[in-house]
Amino acid sequence: MTKPLISVVMGSKSDWDVMQHAVAILDEFHIAYEAKVVSAHRTPDLLFQFAGEAKARGIQCIIAGAGGAAHLPGMIAAKTTLPVLGVPVNSKHLQGLDSLLSIVQMPKGIPVATFAIGQAGAANAGLFAVALLAVNNSELSAQLDEYRRKQTESVLNAELPE
Repeated sequence: MTKPLISVVMGSKSDWDVMQHAVAILDEFHIAYEAKVVSAHRTPDLLFQFAGEAKARGIQCIIAGAGGAAHLPGMIAAKTTLPVLGVPVNSKHLQGLDSLLSIVQMPKGIPVATFAIGQAGAANAGLFAVALLAVNNSELSAQLDEYRRKQTESVLNAELPE
């Protein structure tokens, strides 16, 4: 089994509906990842252990999705210098705005790259992780270029009903 390069973590199992879109991108590029639930509030000791050991395990970047109070990405960033990509998960009452604000308002010195709310944000976090890895991997860089070329082509070839 290939060692994971990316960790995809979420605050609860219910966040999978959104976070699976990050994983789908990683699958498309054949990037080894791990996906797990790590709650900032219900399993803080696990969170600290996970974040503290990630770099030593060979993880290159962490995609962290959370809803509601959304402390997971920021707490992970506080415990590691690895890039942390925060994905706000849609919440029941505020449609993810609360999650977005919780993730994006990090104090100076503890950065979290924050993406759009929901599925698009998760997919873009996956693509950003690919781009991070592609900086030092010419084969992956070529795959990313081809992905973007195909996106452009699909727009240029789009036909609308008459």
